[in-house]
Amino acid sequence: MIKLKRFIAPEIKRFIKRKLGLLDKNLQKDSFEELKKIPRYTKTKLQFKKGELIIPDSASFLFMQKEIFEQHIYKFQSENIKPYIIDGGANIGLATIYLKLLYPSSTILAFEPDAEIFNILKKNIESFNFKGVGLVQKGLWNEETTISFKSEGADAGFISTLDETVTATNSINVVSLKPYLNRTIDFLKLDIEGAETIVLKDIANDLGKVKRIFVEYHSFVGQVQTLNEIINILTKANFRIYMSIPGNNSLNSPLMGLKSYNNMDFQLNIFGYKEGNQ
Repeated sequence: MIKLKRFIAPEIKRFIKRKLGLLDKNLQKDSFEELKKIPRYTKTKLQFKKGELIIPDSASFLFMQKEIFEQHIYKFQSENIKPYIIDGGANIGLATIYLKLLYPSSTILAFEPDAEIFNILKKNIESFNFKGVGLVQKGLWNEETTISFKSEGADAGFISTLDETVTATNSINVVSLKPYLNRTIDFLKLDIEGAETIVLKDIANDLGKVKRIFVEYHSFVGQVQTLNEIINILTKANFRIYMSIPGNNSLNSPLMGLKSYNNMDFQLNIFGYKEGNQ
C-alpha cells in the first residue's frame, strides 16, 4: 500500500498542476532537450505555460526563452496594476506572453512586420486567450511608408535600407511610433533589427511619457556606429541606463577583432528607467 501511494502521489500532483495551468519544470526541460535535436528553421509546436506555441526555429526560441523566462530581462515592478506596454519587434510573441503573464490586466500593443512571423505571432497569442493584446502587422520607422526587407525566418529580419549587403526579398509596411505615445507608457520594448536609432530620434520629444525602456542596439559591419546617439537621446530623456551583451557577459579579446553574425559585429541590450520607477 505504501509503494502504491508513493506511485500515485506524483501523478496526482502532476494532474493538479496541469489543471491549474502550472508549469511542470521537468516536463518542460525534457521538451527543450527535444527541441535541441530539431534542425534549424524547422517549424514545430510546443506546449508552453498555458498555451501552445508555434516555433519556426528551435535555436532562436531556446535563446529567447532563456533570456525572457529564465533571466527575466523584461521583468519590472509597477505601481500600476494595468500597465500600458508597447512591444516593438514582437517576433513570435514570447515577450508579449511573458509581460501579459506578469501583468494579466495590462494593455499590450505588439508590432511585427514580417508577414509569416506575424501569422505565427497571432496564433501563439490566440492560444493563450489573452484579452487586452493588440497586434499590428507593421514595423517601426520615422514615417508611414514601405521599405525593402528580407525575412530571416526566425528571430531576425533585415532592412536593406540599413544594411547594404542585404538583398531584399519583399517589403514591409512601417509606421512612426509617435501616434501611439499618446498616454503614459509603463514599458517600451524596441528590438527592431537596426531601426532603433531612427525610431528613437523620431520619438525623442515623446520619451517623457515612457517610464521604462528596453532597446536592442545593432552595429552593422562597415557602417557608422550610432550607440552614442542612442545614449544621448536616453540621457536627455532622464533615463538611468544599464547595458549588457545579449547571451554573453564578456567578449574574449575584442581588440583582436569582433566576430560578425548576420553582418553585425556587435549587439547590446540597453535598459532605461526613470528614477523612482525601477
